[in-house]
Amino acid sequence: MTNFPRPYYHFTPPQMWLNDPNGLVYFEGEYHLFYQYHPESTVWGPMHWGHAVSRDLVNWQHLPVALFPDEHGMIYSGSAVVDRNNTSGFGEMALVAIFTYHKDLKETQNLAYSSDMGRTWTKYAGNPVIPAPDPISDCRDPKVFWHEDHWVMLLAAGNKVLFYSSPDLKNWEQTGSFGNGYGSTDGVWETPDLFRLPVEDSPESRWVLTVSEGNGGPAGGSGTQYFVGEFDGRNFISENPKEIILWADFGADYYATQSWNDEPNGRRLMIAWMNNWPYARLIPASEWRGTFNLIRELSLKRTHGGIRLFQRPIPEVHNLRGTQYHWDEEIIQPGKNLLADVHGCALEILAEFQINAHSDSFGLRVRVGAGEQTAVGYNPKEQTLFIDRTHSGAVDFHESFARLHSAELHPINDTVRLHIFVDTSSVEVFANDGLITLSDHIFPAEGSQGLELFAEGGNTILRSLDVYQLNPATFQIDGNTS
Repeated sequence: MTNFPRPYYHFTPPQMWLNDPNGLVYFEGEYHLFYQYHPESTVWGPMHWGHAVSRDLVNWQHLPVALFPDEHGMIYSGSAVVDRNNTSGFGEMALVAIFTYHKDLKETQNLAYSSDMGRTWTKYAGNPVIPAPDPISDCRDPKVFWHEDHWVMLLAAGNKVLFYSSPDLKNWEQTGSFGNGYGSTDGVWETPDLFRLPVEDSPESRWVLTVSEGNGGPAGGSGTQYFVGEFDGRNFISENPKEIILWADFGADYYATQSWNDEPNGRRLMIAWMNNWPYARLIPASEWRGTFNLIRELSLKRTHGGIRLFQRPIPEVHNLRGTQYHWDEEIIQPGKNLLADVHGCALEILAEFQINAHSDSFGLRVRVGAGEQTAVGYNPKEQTLFIDRTHSGAVDFHESFARLHSAELHPINDTVRLHIFVDTSSVEVFANDGLITLSDHIFPAEGSQGLELFAEGGNTILRSLDVYQLNPATFQIDGNTS
């Protein structure tokens, strides 16, 4: 099976296999992005930490592998911090990676440090700093950050998150746990994260705990959920009942979310692995396999249902905008396509529709070609937003791929606003300012580059539409651009 063309602006490995993002930290002008990497195969295997850096979160430079597996095991997911006060004794302003060793179903938490801006790493001679707990076999993915006067660590353990405290990154005390039936528990929890956000238009703030789940996601298979509540430096308390499940994304391909430590502008920026474990090893590939979602800026807003997470694409991606097309106050009629002259495999689309409550559906079809299309639409009667990839291109590599994924979305003042990003093998939708998002892989033929507006069961008013053709981002490998 051959690879589809590399994405224009989504991150992929220089070669072979990529999954979870790891060690996200900003230091000395560089955003560091580490990731689960198998440099010798396009399927999952002995995990390393791949490494890339960026100054603008759009264009990236691939660096040599940071952490290699050894006699202690594979290098599973984790995080990285700047030890500004040299609490660990590894040196002034050392970068410290906190990761899971996995060997013989045992998982321990360990340290490595760098004094040259992350270019080379030394594993701590006193590893592990947290031994494998008994009888828990799934205890991994440390997320570490500085809180007031101590380090905090989160570990995913079965269907729980364990909390630890340390003065020096080396000696850890467990302080609490969260789970016990909260949220979705159909699969093992992984890659926890925790951060504080202000509640917009309010003096309040809340803590947000994100957890990815290997099974039971809203589109089937993997998914990422979040909890809103309080954190006292030792434990997290959700403000919602146990049965409330808040999904970060309703598409099939948004997993293993992580956010950057020390973002210089005070933003909370999150990235995810654009894949789903049931078919992750089977998506089309020959030389590389694995993509990251667009980086998202997070915020909290109060809604009728409570305080909810909003996600927007980072504004830096605007620098890729090329040719722009614009329409105002158009009527979308069945069988008529206003966009017949617009084509592209890398597009940014901003659309605002006025609801016709009597119509069946409306929206856009992207990557349209011979027998291929992916529909991004809205059903006014059911008040649902959807991505339909049943005819998106190559879909026969797994039985669960060719499906429609949807989420409940209520109009605002009788309008629906969609912000859509299309790349060579993906569609990401941000609806109503990022309250609802859907992310899906697609694998159309390279020549399927058509774009269509559609309305079924009645006319729909298009209040405004902007389409941008996006230029490629740069991904440097040893001085060369891919």
